[in-house]
Amino acid sequence: MTETSSQLSEFGVILLFIITGIVFVLIGVGVAALLRPNRPNIEKLMVYECGEDAVGKAWVNMNARYYLTALIFVLFEVEVIYLFPIATVYGDHRLDAATQGAWTIFSLIEILIFITLLFIGLVYVWRKGYLDWNKPEVKADAFVSRVPKNLYEAINEKYAQPEKGLTFKGYIKKINA
Repeated sequence: MTETSSQLSEFGVILLFIITGIVFVLIGVGVAALLRPNRPNIEKLMVYECGEDAVGKAWVNMNARYYLTALIFVLFEVEVIYLFPIATVYGDHRLDAATQGAWTIFSLIEILIFITLLFIGLVYVWRKGYLDWNKPEVKADAFVSRVPKNLYEAINEKYAQPEKGLTFKGYIKKINA
C-alpha cells in the first residue's frame, strides 16, 4: 500500500465521520419535528422578552458602537490567542539545540513583531476614537401626522396586550367588543 492510498483511506474515515454526524443531526431534527405537538395560539405567538411583556416597537435604533466594540474585542482576542502556540514553539529545546540558538532569536523577533502589530492596531483604534463611548444625540422626530392623536389612542386601547390571567377566549371577546 502506497503512502498516497493510505492518506486517502485516512481522509475517507474522516469523511465518513462527518457524513455520519450530519445524518445523525438530520435524523434527530426530523424525528423531533414529527413528534412535537404543533398548537399555535395568540399567547404562544407573542414576542417573548425574558418573561416580560414587550413594550414599544421592535424596531429600535441600536447604537452601532456596540457592534464596533464587539468586533474590536473579537479581533484583538483572536490575535492574542495566536500568542499561545508561538510561545509553546518558542520554548522547544530540540529546535533550539538543532539551530544553535538561532531558533530562539527568530521566535523572539517573530513574537515582538506580532505584539508590535497588535500595539499599532490598538493605537490606531484609540486615536480614531473607536474606544470612546459617547452617547448619541437623540433627535426629535419631525414627522407630523394628519391622523388625530385620540384615534391612535383608541386603536392602542382596542388592540392592547392581554392582561395577565386573561384566558384566550376572554382575550378574543375583548378584541371583538
